[in-house]
Amino acid sequence: MPKIKKKRMGFVIDMTPLVDITFLLLTFFMFTAKFKSQAESEQKFVIERPKVSADTSKVPDRDVAIIKIAVDSVTNDTTYYFEVTNEADRAQVWGMSKSIPEELKAKAQLPVNLDMLSELVGNTKRVRNETQFAIDADKKLRFKWISDAMDVLRKNYATKFNYVTEKKQ
Repeated sequence: MPKIKKKRMGFVIDMTPLVDITFLLLTFFMFTAKFKSQAESEQKFVIERPKVSADTSKVPDRDVAIIKIAVDSVTNDTTYYFEVTNEADRAQVWGMSKSIPEELKAKAQLPVNLDMLSELVGNTKRVRNETQFAIDADKKLRFKWISDAMDVLRKNYATKFNYVTEKKQ
């Protein structure tokens, strides 16, 4: 006598659409992720930018030299930092500068004084005249620090520059 099989009451889920969606999400997050630059990973300070109501322009992503003015977390002293985003230009500017010690030439961001800053701004203008400049300063600093940086830019004929701010919500 043959046995009668019971009808199975389970269900089957097709995993193909789930895998497709997973890979689509993975590629979306990979393409939209923003990674830290070498200069951001070397940074030992935090800049709290002033907030403004109108956002008139955006700092360019390429061919920009940034003067950062912040309180160093190690020394608790206000310091200037100089960074060039274009790596080829950075190597040339660092190579032309006599005041940079050899051990610092591998870094993407340099702590500088006003004399070194003036030399670096001048060398940056010589390497690529189209390079734009930006000042990124902490909102708690005295204006004297920002004014000194603007004087250095003015002496090197870099009269157009961006001031980095955050937009008010």
